[in-house]
Amino acid sequence: QVQLVESGGGWVQPGGSLRLSCAASGGICSINAMGWYRQTPGKERELVAIITSGGSTAYAEPVQGRFTISRDNAKNTVYLQMNRLKPEDPAVYYCTAQEGIRLPTLRDYAYDHWGQGTPVTVSS
Repeated sequence: QVQLVESGGGWVQPGGSLRLSCAASGGICSINAMGWYRQTPGKERELVAIITSGGSTAYAEPVQGRFTISRDNAKNTVYLQMNRLKPEDPAVYYCTAQEGIRLPTLRDYAYDHWGQGTPVTVSS
């Protein structure tokens, strides 16, 4: 079965940067897309970015222009580069994976696996 392990979270000042990593193992050949969610205190869990097996990416409006999702197929790893972090960005960030044939969009992405999460703190 697919296993996902996130890392890279931590503390950063507003305007700073962090890079989150998600290492996948197990039945990774069945994955057709991966996405990053975040659970912000006081808010519902939010899907912030996805990347498909074909390399297409999509972002939620609050992070467009600041966050970049990418992949390293040789390492079976997906990254979330977060730049110009804002005080409203702190959350626990979760890596997820979708199996299947149909490639999703941001609106219809439905994950089948998830990781344990990595916390991000943004403060002065």
